[in-house]
Amino acid sequence: MKKIFKEQKFIVLLVAIALYIIFALISKDFRKYTTIILMLDTTYYFVLLGIGVTFPLITGGVDLSIGTGMVCYALVGGFLIRDHKWPVIAAMLFCVLFGLLVGCVNGVLVAIMDLPPFLATLCTCMITRGLGTRIANQQAVPWPTAKVAEGWFHNLFKLSINKVKYPTGIIVVIVFVVIMAFVLNHTRMGRYTIAIGSNKEATRLSGVNVKAYHIAAYAICGLFAGLASIGYAAATPTVQPGTGAGLELDAIGGAIVGGVSAAGGVGSIEGTLIGVLVIQLLKTGLPFIGLEANWQQIIMGLVLIGAVIIDVIKQRRAAAM
Repeated sequence: MKKIFKEQKFIVLLVAIALYIIFALISKDFRKYTTIILMLDTTYYFVLLGIGVTFPLITGGVDLSIGTGMVCYALVGGFLIRDHKWPVIAAMLFCVLFGLLVGCVNGVLVAIMDLPPFLATLCTCMITRGLGTRIANQQAVPWPTAKVAEGWFHNLFKLSINKVKYPTGIIVVIVFVVIMAFVLNHTRMGRYTIAIGSNKEATRLSGVNVKAYHIAAYAICGLFAGLASIGYAAATPTVQPGTGAGLELDAIGGAIVGGVSAAGGVGSIEGTLIGVLVIQLLKTGLPFIGLEANWQQIIMGLVLIGAVIIDVIKQRRAAAM
């Protein structure tokens, strides 16, 4: 029990609960059901991004392309539906496969070509941003709305019954969290991902195909960016070209706040979920207590600095033992 109370993800969960209580006590508008629904709309796709980017982060890398990639996949999917009359299910599948492809490219650049993850994924970040804008012909792309038959995919994240909206996306997110937590903690893929982040060379010398599992970590990240693009399309009336830069920071920041080590080798999917929730609570709640946008950014930065400092202290203690 003492060990559980010392875990960062448990502490962050208590912080999330405390933040909700504070915002709810200060602002009655924050307590409204509609506010919670709006916050969850964005939380879904950030959690999916966070689940994916947890794997490269645990290897000691990062993926900066997931924000622009998510928007790019949503733009292309909407373009295929609007201009080429693709069924929505086919466009959704294309988004996921597109994300998987970009993730594999990132993995090859990092694992095979030995490029620094920051540089490699920064390049694909710029490529996906430009590619989405080019394919969409610099025009905003709408997906079918929830009011038409083709907009059934909205029900995956928010179901309306008698004008009351239910956050069905919670179920979707929990399912993916459970599955990927199992993958990370109880499969060879997960164990080797952690091993690569802990000591890449020792893992290689033990006979593990480090390059293959390294690529797989980035492939998973790309896959979840593709899944997130569907949630993004469901939450956004029209997908705007040239956007997405910076969205990856909420997912990466959430993972780090949730206990994923910036140095690699440590992390959990459930921690990432809680960390992203904290980030979204701050982004949603701070305006309700009257803080301007610049103060919101300052506080978010301080939170991330605090998470990194905690990570550094934990590493030093572990090295000293």
